[in-house]
Amino acid sequence: MPPRRGQKPEPDPDRPQRPCDAPGCLAAGEFRAPRSRSRLNDYHWFCLPHVREYNAAWDYYKGMGPAEIEANLRSDSGWQRPTWPLGRLGGAARFSSEHLRDPLGILRDTPLHAERRRPPDEKREAPPELRAALDVLGLGWPVEPPALRARYKELAKQLHPDVNGGDRGAEDRLKDVNRAYSLLRQRIGGGRPGMPAEAARAAP
Repeated sequence: MPPRRGQKPEPDPDRPQRPCDAPGCLAAGEFRAPRSRSRLNDYHWFCLPHVREYNAAWDYYKGMGPAEIEANLRSDSGWQRPTWPLGRLGGAARFSSEHLRDPLGILRDTPLHAERRRPPDEKREAPPELRAALDVLGLGWPVEPPALRARYKELAKQLHPDVNGGDRGAEDRLKDVNRAYSLLRQRIGGGRPGMPAEAARAAP
């Protein structure tokens, strides 16, 4: 990448012994600059005046439309990894007192602390890869297929576009519910909503 605006370029210690790549310039090419955004590891070699000129004109997003620029920015902000939009993994759900941590034992009789006092072999925690999906649906672990289907149908009715007048937030929430339900259904079984477990196992 070119140096930041106002930062003085420094000669590359591994620079080749070659003239500047600017047409007609016979000065030594001591400073490298990427040829394009698609060839960031392939360089031009310039003298100091010409690398400054090149850097001043550099625009990584040149030629991109607004949608492409936004997609690049979103991809970079997440290190090119898939992300969930903030606040859509159960953030709107009511806070549960069972989530409180109580190092002094003041709430020792709550269900959370009763669970902690169980022997290790009796504790059943949700697999890490399913916790976000369970949070989206507002379900605990373990969950049986009938309960999963019932909760899915309940949320699908609440968030259906016809019920919410085309509200975009409800539509996005429904997409999250569909993804969460699909993941849990694949893991624990249960088939399509309303389908008996036996039929689900035989379904393609």
